[in-house]
Parts: sequence; structure tokens; C-alpha cells
Amino acid sequence: MSTFYRIAGIASVTVLAALTSAQARTADLRQCSGMDHDAERLACYDRASGRSQPEPGPVVVEPVEPTVPQNAESSGGGLALSPMQKAWDLGESPSANFGIRPHHAIYVLPVFATSHVNSAPDTPTHQPVGLGGIRATEAKFQISFKTKVASRLFGDNGDLWLGYTQSSRWQMYSDDVSRPFRETNYEPEAIFVWKTNVDLAGVDVRYVGLGLNHQSNGRGSELSRSWNRLIAQVGLEKDDWAVTLRGWRRFKESRADDDNPDIEKYLGRGEIELARKVGNHLLVAQMHHPLSRSSDRKGSLRLDWAFPISRGLRGHLQWFTGYGESLIDYNHKADYIGLGISLVEPF
Repeated sequence: MSTFYRIAGIASVTVLAALTSAQARTADLRQCSGMDHDAERLACYDRASGRSQPEPGPVVVEPVEPTVPQNAESSGGGLALSPMQKAWDLGESPSANFGIRPHHAIYVLPVFATSHVNSAPDTPTHQPVGLGGIRATEAKFQISFKTKVASRLFGDNGDLWLGYTQSSRWQMYSDDVSRPFRETNYEPEAIFVWKTNVDLAGVDVRYVGLGLNHQSNGRGSELSRSWNRLIAQVGLEKDDWAVTLRGWRRFKESRADDDNPDIEKYLGRGEIELARKVGNHLLVAQMHHPLSRSSDRKGSLRLDWAFPISRGLRGHLQWFTGYGESLIDYNHKADYIGLGISLVEPF
């Protein structure tokens, strides 16, 4: 019997200890339920229930990739490039050479009408040449591109570009004279560009450039027109405006070889080009000026508007007034209006 009593005593003590522990845990659970913070309350329940808690491990922070705004290019240093910087590859990391980029606008204008047909073009050194059957309405198209042929010629700066622009006026509605091309102008050039990116009173001076430019109409005899120029230019940007200033000096030719000795009087010695992009619309104004004090000053103004039509297709509206819409008309004053399709814009 003594063995039985010993076992009963041990069991009684064990049951009493279990009841005491259960009462303590119940008190702990009641205390946990009164906690306000979720993390503290959960930890309290774990302790009260006897659940073991793992040792806290190291905190891992996932790297966050920097975001670039949609439709923005990076300069290589994480900053988005402006339209002018992209056009002339002025970022920190240059792109590969010999890639084709737009230079001036590329467009097709099936309707290009003038207020005054130049039916007998002439110059001080060439007699008038009659052009029969020329109509006031024709078609005009232009292609223009450039490519960088050398990068960072002086340390991390100085790029050499080659550009080419060709514009044609086609008498496509003059079926009685076999729809001739009335005038085509060819303009190859080489431009050295120096990146500046200087802030000047809130205006970003993006680059300065110096180039050699040849422009001609590829014709002979009395209809030949051409000139060669040294052109200095500077590119500026502020907000959504892009401004290009150009000034030039013509390389003189002998009187006997000069097809158009007075061309600067009409086409000027400099130009200013203003461009503004508003959504999917691009507005460009280009003004030529003789930059002289003469009272007999000429010049011109051209306005271009590229606008969306549908699904990436854009229209192109062009208006010109003054002298020199083309080389054959350099000393001919008229107004022109054209409407067609924009294929590529410079910005």
C-alpha cells in the first residue's frame, strides 16, 4: 500500500502543478488580450503558449532601381536628355558613329501653291530664261539626315557631323509639259559641334558649332545657282522651346564664275530658328535676315506645323513669304502655302 500512496502523492503534486501552470497561462493570456499593438500582443501569446521564437535574422533591403520617365532617354548618367541634346548626341555617353539621324524635317507636300510664279528667272550675271507651262500649284518634298563620323576629338568633347538635305519642287500637275522637276536644291555640309551645356540666365546653351556648307541646284548655264558658306551656330533651350542661331560668311567667287553675286542681299547673312513642341504638335519658325543697315533689305519667314492625324500619321502645313524659297527663286519674292504629310521631324 505504501507504494500506492507514494504514486498517488506524486500524481497529486503533478496535477496541482499543471493546474497552477494552466492558471498562470490563463492569467498571461488575459494580460495579452489587453495589449493594443499587434506585434506585442502576438509575442505575448507566443510566450504564454510556450511557443519558441526564432532568433531575428539580418534585415535584407532590396535595391530600388532608379526610374526614368516614360519616353525619355538617358545621358548615361541617369538624367533625361532634352530634344536638342538627343538630336546632337550631347549626353555623357556618346552613341556609336555613323548612325543615321534626322537633320532637318522630312516631308511630302502634294499641294504647294504660290502667289507669284517665277516664269523667267535671272541674276546680275545671267539673262532671264523663260520657263513655259509653269503652274502655280506643284508638289514639294524634302529629305534630310546627318551622321556623326568622329566623336570626342578633344578629350571628352568635340564631334564631327556630316549632313545632307535635298528639296525638290515637282510640277506634277503640268501634264502638258511632261511634269518636270522645276527646281531641286542639294545641300551637303560638315559641322563641328562642341558641347557646352551652360546655363545663361535660365537659358541652356547646349552647343556651339562651326560648319562648311555647299548649296546648289545642280544645273548649268543660265539656270545655275550655288554658293559656299562658313556657318557658325549655337543651340539654346528653355523649357519646351529650342532656338538655333546661325550666322554665315560666303566664300567669294570671281565675277565671271559667280552665278548669283547678290545672293546675300536676298537670302541674308544669318537666320534664327525657333521650335516648340506641344504634345504631338511641333511648331517651327525660321527667319532669314541680311544683317545690314541697308534700306533695301530683303529676307524671308517660313512657318512649319507638324500635327497628328491618326495612329502615328502626322500632317505638315508650311507657309513661306519673302525671297529665296528655292535657289532659282533667290531674288524672287512670293508667298507659298503647302499641305502634306510629315515623315520625320528634327525634334
